[in-house]
Amino acid sequence: MARKTIRIALNGVTGRMGYRQHLVRSLLAIREDGGLPLGDGDVLWPEPVLLGRREHALRDLAERHGLEHWSTDLDAVLADDSVEIYFDAQVTSAREEALGKAIAAGKHIYTEKPTATSLAGALDLAKRATAAGIKHGVVQDKLFLPGLLKLRRLIEGGFFGEILSVRGEFGYWVFEGDWQEAQRPSWNYRAEDGGGIVVDMFPHWEYVLHELFGRVRTVQALTATHIPERRDERGAAYPATADDAAYGIFQLESGAIAQINSSWTVRVNRDELVEFQVDGTHGSAVAGLRNCRVQHRSATPKPVWNPDLPVTESFRDQWQEVPDNAEFTNGFRAQWELFLRHVVLDEPYSWDLLAGARGVQLAELGLRSAAEGRRLDVPELTL
Repeated sequence: MARKTIRIALNGVTGRMGYRQHLVRSLLAIREDGGLPLGDGDVLWPEPVLLGRREHALRDLAERHGLEHWSTDLDAVLADDSVEIYFDAQVTSAREEALGKAIAAGKHIYTEKPTATSLAGALDLAKRATAAGIKHGVVQDKLFLPGLLKLRRLIEGGFFGEILSVRGEFGYWVFEGDWQEAQRPSWNYRAEDGGGIVVDMFPHWEYVLHELFGRVRTVQALTATHIPERRDERGAAYPATADDAAYGIFQLESGAIAQINSSWTVRVNRDELVEFQVDGTHGSAVAGLRNCRVQHRSATPKPVWNPDLPVTESFRDQWQEVPDNAEFTNGFRAQWELFLRHVVLDEPYSWDLLAGARGVQLAELGLRSAAEGRRLDVPELTL
């Protein structure tokens, strides 16, 4: 058995997502399992190089996890020929410039989204990466959630017949930061810092809809800043200049309609923080992060609207749980493994910077739709 080491620069790893999902639950988890099998007994050993602005935080992470390499100097790390992959989980406003530097240095690119603050910037990155001949990928983690993997299985098995509509509900209450600490960083609520739920979530909805149901052809959105003032990490009040809720309607290439509500100002009365209901001529399904329930047309009840009588049946109990039928790994780790195999073995990989640009495009058009109060076409992107 041969072990091949691949050095990966991780920028923004001191943040919540970069640390928990990408470092601990993905790359370090692969190391704990002995590396990533490549076939013929060979394994790939990811060697993280931690990047960030806070020296003490990087040193603490490295010592905590027994890692040798960390730096606050992005240019120096990119100049190191032994580093093959650059990963970015920084704040959105810092990402485009860093990705551009990494492309110029000839590194393979794997990045969180949105990839840039504008469609023009996102497309430019995709064109530059393609011209440089490097491998590039964008995190599209929700495709690897057990609930959505079960939903994909239903679609591929023809369960729905003709898909008519998709209804999505996402969100939870993010505390304002006064009497309880906020669960999200304050920059999320400042438009000038790249914040806002449209910028954050519409890229997710683009790839979920695109991959499972078809390309988005039109978008109509209404946004709101329901909480106009919040408190930052130091307890200081600041005006919330970014949207904290968005209500979107998307027409898909198939003719199906998707309606997705996204909110950081909603209290959860669902089984999971995100749920998608898919209705088709032959059956319906409700999929969340982990679970998926179905109701076939042969088992669909025939309720009658009568507000003068109490409901005598539990509609939820009339749905059937979809079995796992497989072991599901962490979604972030699953995509990391596919990207690493793409880099090392040249296996196919479709979630590239052009796919990331589609997410930026939908967010940009969503904000424009809300500002102009009209439905907008979503042009198909090509390089």
